[in-house]
Amino acid sequence: MKKHILPALKLTIIMILFFTVIYPLAVWGMAQFSSNAGKGKIIEHNGKKYYSNIGQAFTADKYFWSRPSAVNYNAAGSGASNKGPSNEEYLGQVQARIDTFLVHNPGIKKSEIPVDLITASGSGLDPNFSVQAAKVQVKRIATVRGIEEQKINQLIEENTESPLWGIFGPQKINVLKLNIALDKLASR
Repeated sequence: MKKHILPALKLTIIMILFFTVIYPLAVWGMAQFSSNAGKGKIIEHNGKKYYSNIGQAFTADKYFWSRPSAVNYNAAGSGASNKGPSNEEYLGQVQARIDTFLVHNPGIKKSEIPVDLITASGSGLDPNFSVQAAKVQVKRIATVRGIEEQKINQLIEENTESPLWGIFGPQKINVLKLNIALDKLASR
């Protein structure tokens, strides 16, 4: 046993140095080559700073609503609800989201509501939603803002991001960027 203690201690010290000093410095160094030096993608709008890669809460009728968050959009506590599809509390939350959406979007059928508008993402901080999630909200926003639906649909097209390399994942829209573009459109 004595001959194994010294190698175990050496390995422990090496691993402590690697995982507490070398590895974090390597990750930090690589981040310096990314846009904004690893500080996230910051967008300034109306004197406020937002992170475009972290979900924001939009619930006013004049905006495109965000994807729901299981962590109330708190970036310090990213995570899902971990409730299964048969959990009564979870089903109640989803039904409440459906009911709220239908009240604010008259004329929309329950079957037309995209799943990403009534269920939270795995991180609870998803900044994006589907093109369908945007299009189902156009009538409400056009009515509230007094803007033609065609202009809002054009805005959706302009803000739609293609899948990675054209093949990985679906088309998506960053809700923050879309709502900022919507504010700019309304102020013209």
